[in-house]
Amino acid sequence: MSHSVKHAAIPGRLYIIGFGSIGQGVLPLVLRHLDITADRITIITADARGRDEAAHYQVDFQIRPLTRDNHRDILVPLLRKGDFVLNLSVDVSSLALVELCQEAGAFYLDTCIEPWVGGYTDPSLSPSLRSNYALREAALELKTRYPGGPTAVLTHGANPGLVSHFMKQALLNIAQDNGLDVAVPTTRDGWARLAQRLNIKTVHVAERDTQVADRPRERGEFVNTWSIDGFVSEGCQPAELGWGTHERHFPVDGQHHDFGSQAAIFLNRPGISTKVRTWTPMEGPFHGFLVTHNEAISIADYFTARNEDGSVAYRPTCHYAYHPCDDAITSIHEFVGKGYVQQERQRLLMTEIVDGIDELGVLLCGHEKGAYWYGSQLTVAEARELVPYNNATSLQVCATVLGGMVWALENPTQGPVEADEVSFERVMEIATPYLGPVVGVYTDWSPLDGRETLFPEDLDRDDAWQFKNVRVI
Repeated sequence: MSHSVKHAAIPGRLYIIGFGSIGQGVLPLVLRHLDITADRITIITADARGRDEAAHYQVDFQIRPLTRDNHRDILVPLLRKGDFVLNLSVDVSSLALVELCQEAGAFYLDTCIEPWVGGYTDPSLSPSLRSNYALREAALELKTRYPGGPTAVLTHGANPGLVSHFMKQALLNIAQDNGLDVAVPTTRDGWARLAQRLNIKTVHVAERDTQVADRPRERGEFVNTWSIDGFVSEGCQPAELGWGTHERHFPVDGQHHDFGSQAAIFLNRPGISTKVRTWTPMEGPFHGFLVTHNEAISIADYFTARNEDGSVAYRPTCHYAYHPCDDAITSIHEFVGKGYVQQERQRLLMTEIVDGIDELGVLLCGHEKGAYWYGSQLTVAEARELVPYNNATSLQVCATVLGGMVWALENPTQGPVEADEVSFERVMEIATPYLGPVVGVYTDWSPLDGRETLFPEDLDRDDAWQFKNVRVI
């Protein structure tokens, strides 16, 4: 694919809400691949971050923080049919913006479902109600209210987003490698039946970020390669995972929700303090954080196969397993040790990065060949060569945002949809040129490897892919 082709046209104006690392990274891609001129783009954001880039591209830049009280006053006079709202903010309600866009006839895309400020950590709410599960259930309700409305693509970054498309391609690859003559499924049930047929027990969204800067983290600062506020917010939510039908050991600190799809459970502890065992091709085995993400719930739900009476016949366990850059690891250690009080200083790594890779993919476990990882291995050097204002982490998100925007413009009356409902083939076609090597690798690794060498452990050796074996206690 040419790095200059125009994939689609935005009929009206583009409003970018929030202009942190992802907003800054996606603007060059939008101008490169969508038929829209800079004079029809407006950035509405809460602070001055990115002002110089906006000026470089001659894009209107407005510091107008959106709140529960003022968002309608600011946005309603602006939005018209055919406009596109790209929500890349934190602390601005995704649901509120989707409703505005449906009323105005405008397109919409975000990379996660955000609540209003404080929604992730409101102590007056139960852990269940401040979970991504609850946010997702509220978002799904919008589907019933706005069928056939302007397309609103929910949770469509790298993860959630891209990994749902990796999941489908990985299933097809495993089927082919096992000699199965499988047509590409065209329905949700068809995808679920394929996963069931292949005996996919567990899906890890397995990510290892090895990017390093020319200046190490200092005491009292939080350093990361993407939104620090976003990472801290989701890290303080309960750890969440889609709960599969093969599981036979319910976690002692686990809890079911008393509403919704029942596709997921949560643990009564924050994700940033919960670790799991996982594997990627370049890193090998490692411990990652079980941070809540929408895809852990949506993939488990989407790939649920049901019996004729509606009962669940099959569902995979699914969760995030994230090892951020090493400076972020020490930032987290300090943050947690201070009683979850965030450091006064933040440093978002971009130009300071001197080396490293973001290895992001899905690890499908339990099938005949053991485990299979499929995903992106993008170096920071290649990311910079491909698109300015990006690192390896941001470009994986931005390429998928672009793909989701194109799909929305090509399918304009789908109403609110999740990443799992978007064409994986179309998004991959657009995003893959910006993802570095996209590879599939089989491994004989399992979470039982190397266990009980020094100490006895409570393991289930009859099924390596039980969550009790995956979790780090």
